[in-house]
Amino acid sequence: MRPSAKLLAALYPFGAGAMGVNLFFASLIGSWLGWPVLTPVQAAAGGLVIGLPATYAFACHIARLMKQAEEP
Repeated sequence: MRPSAKLLAALYPFGAGAMGVNLFFASLIGSWLGWPVLTPVQAAAGGLVIGLPATYAFACHIARLMKQAEEP
């Protein structure tokens, strides 16, 4: 089931923000292994990119739940 464009547009800011925060904290954990820590701007930019597939997957899940709720 494909989600509507309105649902994707409504969820994308939250998905991109969540992915940016997760990316930033993952880079902090990676610093224990000697990896570089991302700046907040880099994490936000990465969140914009990674947020697209994450938002699409979550919107598909929400669309399935909406369809299931409409069935008698």
